[in-house]
Amino acid sequence: MRKITLIFILLISFAACKSSKNKRIVTTKQQTNKTVLNTNTPNPKVSTPEIGTNKPISSTTKTTISNIIDNAKSFEGTRYKYGGTTKKGMDCSGLIYTSFKKEDINMPRTTTDLSTTGDWIDIKNIQVGDLVFFATSKGSRKINHVGIVTTSRTGYVEFIHASTSRGVMISNLAERYWYLAYVQARRVL
Repeated sequence: MRKITLIFILLISFAACKSSKNKRIVTTKQQTNKTVLNTNTPNPKVSTPEIGTNKPISSTTKTTISNIIDNAKSFEGTRYKYGGTTKKGMDCSGLIYTSFKKEDINMPRTTTDLSTTGDWIDIKNIQVGDLVFFATSKGSRKINHVGIVTTSRTGYVEFIHASTSRGVMISNLAERYWYLAYVQARRVL
């Protein structure tokens, strides 16, 4: 009788866990704040493609995106530090802020503010340079993590971000942890 009760409790536990993991919240398409550029000098590099399209990107924008990714990669291996924006320590939104700032593109400093900047992009249309957002707190779908897409092809997306456990690193969106935590992507260039 004791074994049957134990098996029954285990079955209920596994069933309860499985149903909660399959719940996915999908964000809606919405136009929000555009990237704020440094107004001291005109910046012809930036053009924003239409929402959800794979509209060709100009060569100057490609160069800017490449430079931003190179800026982010220069921090690879930097330890995580909440509020950090230097080689001594970096957090996820600090990585975005610093990488774009080096190209004279002013971005919001917090993940929450970044999550409403630019245009919502369908996961199928993610391109290099887009921002990907995650909800990593257990039991919450509130966005609290961000990364920059470094590689994108059908079914394969890599992004650079500042992980609390390993610092600045490149991860794959197909990894179970990141796939389940994914909330949305946004295009700012």
